[in-house]
Amino acid sequence: MSPINGGQVIVDTLARFGLKTVFTLHAGHHDAAYQAARQAGFRVVDTRHEQAAGFAASAFARTTGSVGVAWVAAGGGVTNIVSPVANAFADCVPMVIIGGAAPLQDFETLPVNSGVDQLAVMRGVTKWAFQVPHISRLSDLLGQAIRKASTGRPGPVYIDLPIDVMFGQIDPKDLRHLHAAHPPLPPAPSAQAVKRIVDLLRQAKRPVIMAGGGVLYSGGAKDLVALAERGQIPVLTNAKARGTIPTDHPLWGRGFATLAPARGKGLVPDVILVLGARFGIYTGGRRKSFVGDETTVIQVDIEPGEIGRNRDAELAVAADCAETLTAVLREFSATASPERQAWAEQLCAVGNASKAAFEGVLSKTSGPIHPYRLARDAAEAAPRNAVWCLDGGESHSWIDMTAHSAGPGLWLGHGYVGSMGEGPPLAIGAQVAHPDRRVILFTGDGSVGFNFAEFETMVRHKLPVVVVIANNQAWGMSANGQDLLYGPGKRMVSDLGVIRYERAAAGFGCHSEFVDDVTELVPALKRALASGLPACVNVMTQPDAVHPITPRFVGKAGEQHADRVYVPYADDLEA
Repeated sequence: MSPINGGQVIVDTLARFGLKTVFTLHAGHHDAAYQAARQAGFRVVDTRHEQAAGFAASAFARTTGSVGVAWVAAGGGVTNIVSPVANAFADCVPMVIIGGAAPLQDFETLPVNSGVDQLAVMRGVTKWAFQVPHISRLSDLLGQAIRKASTGRPGPVYIDLPIDVMFGQIDPKDLRHLHAAHPPLPPAPSAQAVKRIVDLLRQAKRPVIMAGGGVLYSGGAKDLVALAERGQIPVLTNAKARGTIPTDHPLWGRGFATLAPARGKGLVPDVILVLGARFGIYTGGRRKSFVGDETTVIQVDIEPGEIGRNRDAELAVAADCAETLTAVLREFSATASPERQAWAEQLCAVGNASKAAFEGVLSKTSGPIHPYRLARDAAEAAPRNAVWCLDGGESHSWIDMTAHSAGPGLWLGHGYVGSMGEGPPLAIGAQVAHPDRRVILFTGDGSVGFNFAEFETMVRHKLPVVVVIANNQAWGMSANGQDLLYGPGKRMVSDLGVIRYERAAAGFGCHSEFVDDVTELVPALKRALASGLPACVNVMTQPDAVHPITPRFVGKAGEQHADRVYVPYADDLEA
């Protein structure tokens, strides 16, 4: 048998696990792998920045449930991908990143693309980071990396690959392989835990399910809907789990934050089943949690150490969410009742009331465009099965109020790290994963500038993403937050100009639209969707519009208390 090089080993190993899509920016360190990928018929998507390759790989993973793969150069290529890797680590996204490295024999000689301890950089933002010491270990270590990324609590893994290992050669019989056909079985709940969950849900009068990324990544969406329907239990989802119950389902009560205004109306759940979600800022933080002590919490998470963060659970279950849902459904008989049905309807009505305050802007027939109007019209123009990608401070919150998610993995936006500029690469990864669906990016005029050159990537790879820019000529959340804190006229580093992004996108070969009057909006959106090309719809929106999320983030710091100082964006923390 003829010897093969490290690039061929990588491609063969990825193919064994069904991974045949790679995101990258050219790196000479990986030329052997590029050639092997070409010969094997891999989809290799090259971006204009390593950060974009990382975000695109994460989007591919989030929307398919598979593992995202990115290859980057040594040195600056590795440091450029740190932000998307950190983002994936915080949001539990399964990724494998292969970074080039200097030849093993040239360590500490300052060769090209050196000077950085790449493993030290990556260890803090990955589940596992290691260097391949010899080509004979490349296949089994890469297989182990894929398993680590995709099992237990998912997350990114980094492989440091010296160039002499990449270009080295080996007889295939000297390699040891792991196989995708032999994955570790996910942990199932004990019979005792299932019985206690079922008993608590049967007895509950005001139950709620809070679904997180654990439902998405375990493939538990179908059983989630079945359990909700069987028990008439309203479901709240975080951003990762959005679509695990369709957003037009009568039992979907929108996001976790619905529990805050519900509490103000006296609608307090007596039992909450938390599936693969963590307690943090998206449940109100440490001091203003939406979940009070009067509520019995059942928390199911594949990572035992996650249970108890900020709020302990009365019943803690360390198990896979899909396995748990399947087991509970076997034991849980239908418990629908008029009382429960009324509870579900009342809670879901609270969640859906958030946009009522802005319905009045829809009657405007000319002039500047309110961002809610833009979000509503964009949502109505889009196909019902579209993939939505979100970016920006306030802009993603506007579209959250109006857009539909037909299924799991079709809603890609910010997580805990809050990386601005990830929108274009997210859309690239989503469109590669779903060539049969429309992918729409709703973004702000600030965030779109980070990775603007990725419009060229969309054109070159024939990815007909439609990018809708809510252009309020500012870093909206920052500018509005400063106005709340200090009063008008005191903004610093938060204003932008009237930027004609659509002209720059046209230079890359995109369909382009500029909209500054509400009468032009719907026709422009329809032309962009019908063009069959990557499209940029640059919409000038009302600069004075403020989304309610910004005052909530600023909190009491915007009230100018004489006797106390509150820290903004920190859950009303007193200084």
